Amino acid sequence: MEGVRKQGAVSPCAACKLLRRKCAPDCVFAPYFPADEPHKFANVHRVFGASNINKMLQDLPVHQRSDAVSSMVYEANARVRDPVYGCVGAISSLQQQINALQTQLALAQAEVVHMRLRQFVYIPNPTVANSPENASPSPKLMTSSHARSLFTMDMVDQSDMGESLWSY
Repeated sequence: MEGVRKQGAVSPCAACKLLRRKCAPDCVFAPYFPADEPHKFANVHRVFGASNINKMLQDLPVHQRSDAVSSMVYEANARVRDPVYGCVGAISSLQQQINALQTQLALAQAEVVHMRLRQFVYIPNPTVANSPENASPSPKLMTSSHARSLFTMDMVDQSDMGESLWSY
């Protein structure tokens, strides 16, 4: 991106403006730190320093520089928010949330299996339930092959998600 022209002069990029220097036409910062986004360079400069940013960008091929700047901006913003851990703190927090959600999901799935088993394993025997001797129906145990099909049904339901959720 080129700077905005004011009366024939090119306004400096955000980096050159912050560093109070003239922005050369071949400025390495100009394409990544436009004049209208001064905060973007300010945090990166505070965390990494202009000299280090310049060296990193010079050492990279042009097609990788944009990604490198995005990473530096993300890390610098995270460092400003959390000077000790930076983005590692955010990653750690997200990983803890993932672990907690996976545990909740596994518990919910186990509860579903348990409820299905309770619902289908014991089927009331209608002939015993209607006899006058027994006021309460006696349960009839489901065959083991039918019970196994309930478990495999749960496992098959999850197959479209790539790998089984039970493997976590």
